[in-house]
Amino acid sequence: MDAERAQLFGLLARLLASVPDVGLLRGLSGLAGDATPLGQALGSLARAAAAAEPAALEREFFDLFTGVGRGELLPYASYYLTGFLHERPLAELRGDLARLGIARTEGVAEPEDHIAFLCETLSGLIEGRLGRPEEAGPFFAQHMRPWAARFFADLEKAGAARFYRSVGTLGRVAVEIEQAAAELPQ
Repeated sequence: MDAERAQLFGLLARLLASVPDVGLLRGLSGLAGDATPLGQALGSLARAAAAAEPAALEREFFDLFTGVGRGELLPYASYYLTGFLHERPLAELRGDLARLGIARTEGVAEPEDHIAFLCETLSGLIEGRLGRPEEAGPFFAQHMRPWAARFFADLEKAGAARFYRSVGTLGRVAVEIEQAAAELPQ
């Protein structure tokens, strides 16, 4: 189950970091869902990937996350938690990342509180490639739980979202599952 959780958050990281290429879209279109909320979200993503046109997807990504001046959504913890960029949530995250020995890749301009970076970090912690797996729960609780579900819900209803509406649904469901699992007795 942990491997599947890591893959899910790794996929979200990849989809939110940059426009998916044709190979990824082809792979996603082969996903099969089931009647569970996660299965339905995966089925929706598969249908969206099958219908996606690369040029339109590039424009959608730009409109959602970059824009002229800014995109429709600002996928940063600081913004969601304070209304401003580069605030206390980013500073707290950087402290935790330093403690865990995790650093941003050279040449990446986005601050570490970007949702793609957080999903990738959570994936790496769950797998044990970025630290001890037992660090994943506290990392999620501190840096994603307070805001990630709201971001994904906003992505689901964003005006520019077509393909990314299904990414929003998948992300929201993944975060809800993580939240529910964290509340289970140990």
